[in-house]
Amino acid sequence: MKFLSASRLPTIRLEELLMKTRSYLSTLATIVMFSACALAQNKTNDSLIVSTDWLSKHLNDDSLVLLQVGEKDEYTAAHIPRAQLISLADISTPRGQGLTLELPPVDLLKSTFEKLGVSDKSRIIVYFGKDWVTPTARVFMSLDYLGMGSQTSMLDGGLPAWRAANGAVTTEIVQPKPGTFTPHVRKDIVVDAAWVSANLNNPKVRIVDARAPQFYTGQEVGRMPRGGHIPNAKNIPFSSVVDDSNRFKSATTLAELFKAADVNPGTKVATYCHIGQQASLLYFVARYLGYEAHIYDGSFEDWSNRKELPVEKSGP
Repeated sequence: MKFLSASRLPTIRLEELLMKTRSYLSTLATIVMFSACALAQNKTNDSLIVSTDWLSKHLNDDSLVLLQVGEKDEYTAAHIPRAQLISLADISTPRGQGLTLELPPVDLLKSTFEKLGVSDKSRIIVYFGKDWVTPTARVFMSLDYLGMGSQTSMLDGGLPAWRAANGAVTTEIVQPKPGTFTPHVRKDIVVDAAWVSANLNNPKVRIVDARAPQFYTGQEVGRMPRGGHIPNAKNIPFSSVVDDSNRFKSATTLAELFKAADVNPGTKVATYCHIGQQASLLYFVARYLGYEAHIYDGSFEDWSNRKELPVEKSGP
């Protein structure tokens, strides 16, 4: 048997060992970096938006409750079979000095939805008849407030998208079978002026203004006593989250809009607008993108009427 002498044994030079170590550390750093990026991303709640294809496959499900948001004349002219009509007046009541479109008491909300057939195990789809995308989001927010958000979705593109996909429509009005459900009220999602004021400089909270830019900057006042916006609030106009046909933009595009407004993963989002309607759409999108979402229901109507609270302007 022959043995290699020590001088002939394979050796690893110090330089080779260092190169392998550097390569290993570089690979490890890359893995850590991508893992951190993955953890930093919010997970989208894909079930909150359904397509016309999804609805056509589930239209006859026993648990399905369809709610068309809009005016009565639109509903009587055409609606998706089995759909019931709901309007903003059904889910809002003036409350307080000068405030409009506020959430009514829980018992009234519960009664409204039960009359439309909502039960504990209902799968609820809300959609607009024409261009009522913000009121439709308001209906979603109301159901989310009652603890039914995980069972509720918006039909992307509403009735126009359904008709474009050759979905059946009808003029027949069917009386719904009343439902029964137990609200699990999420009081934390609706915030007031005191909450907003306390979080203006909180790095973990982002206040987002859903109004058109001219109202955010203060160039236009509208019906408010003061123009401008809540200090440190960022502007994501409600119209920027949907396309011209009121279909939602892609999750990637929506995430980029929020990122551009310094709304980072893990940040709490509180939306507001004039009276709480446009803010409901951004609330919905924030929920869809996986953020912890809140809505300042009194919105700028409430804030601008409180003279002790500051307002910023960024326009001429």
